[in-house]
Amino acid sequence: MFLLGYSNTIMVRELLASISPTLNFEAGQIASLPILALDRSTFAHTPEKLIQHAKNDWDSYETSWDFTSLPLLNADYRQPTLQGTYQQLRTYWRSMTQEMQRLEEENNHVFIDSYGLQGELKPEVPLKEITLTCNPHYRYGGAKNHNELEAQLQADTMAELLSYAVACMFGRYSLDKPGLVLANQGATLNDYLRQVPAPSFMPDEDNVIPLLDGEWFADDVTERFRTFLRGAFGEENYEENMAFLEQSLGKDVRKYFIKDFYSDHVKRYKKRPIYWLFASPKGTFSALIYLHRYRPDTVSVVLKYLRDFRKKLAARLDYLQQVGISTSVSQGEKTRALKEIETLKKQLLELDDYERDTLYPLATEQVALDLDDGVKVNYLKLGSALKKIVGLDAKGDE
Repeated sequence: MFLLGYSNTIMVRELLASISPTLNFEAGQIASLPILALDRSTFAHTPEKLIQHAKNDWDSYETSWDFTSLPLLNADYRQPTLQGTYQQLRTYWRSMTQEMQRLEEENNHVFIDSYGLQGELKPEVPLKEITLTCNPHYRYGGAKNHNELEAQLQADTMAELLSYAVACMFGRYSLDKPGLVLANQGATLNDYLRQVPAPSFMPDEDNVIPLLDGEWFADDVTERFRTFLRGAFGEENYEENMAFLEQSLGKDVRKYFIKDFYSDHVKRYKKRPIYWLFASPKGTFSALIYLHRYRPDTVSVVLKYLRDFRKKLAARLDYLQQVGISTSVSQGEKTRALKEIETLKKQLLELDDYERDTLYPLATEQVALDLDDGVKVNYLKLGSALKKIVGLDAKGDE
């Protein structure tokens, strides 16, 4: 702890800059740093606190191995509304950042005093150097002002809520049990129910969640999220909570899922996604699956959704064609109907091609995956049925 505290001081930063002006430091340069004969036990307390703060911050995000639950759902910050809950959580994050800053400055101070460098160095640490993800000054940096930083942090926190909701939809996490629930290859809903016998929010049964621009399926991702939000934050303030979330995102939830969710997920998991997006070439049809619940017949389930969706679009086309020739509707309605008819015809052709050339042949193959091979190998096995991830097929280590 003494050496850890010492090596993270502004004093050592200045010493290393004078010893080696390059960006990297060799073992010999570190060995040349002056170490005084001090009572090391008196220096351990501050680094231990700093480590704990950093660990608590890291474990608040789902990519941490020790992540258990979303901070927004922690009872310590719970308020009647989502907005109030976020504000309470933001207050905690702000206090933790300030405490981290105080401790880092305290660490600098004790070493500066011990080395007699009070006239040479200052212990202050800028807020942008407090390396907590919950600190927007560090997380985003750049030239953004206070309001822009706060808006970005709020938007990202709401996106993290949506990500956690999708995890609950697939059974990876649960509102009723901390930590991972389904995270082994071939996990099933029965495996989930053995761990969570009476869930307040039931995961998806068939491991396929449509992600579509419209209310075509009852288990569409947007509809499922609405159910999740009611389960997590209650029915009473549902409308207010949804309004706050969409205002934070700068768009409605369905548009976020259609336009941003998957790219955010791929970025969050560094191009090794755990939810995979089946998508037709122009995105008319798309559906999410959870890799850990994948089975050789999963593609056949996706195909069934595609065919059901195609039937719904065909029925909509028939209806609009009747509108187009009806004598009881206005010219404006006819014009809008004719415009949508052209769009639907193109979409139906896209779906026909996707089924014939890609999804049906893949479904007949009953492709098996082995999670031990890693995402990179397995993702490519399903080829063009999945949304392309730029760079995933590049050569390199998994």
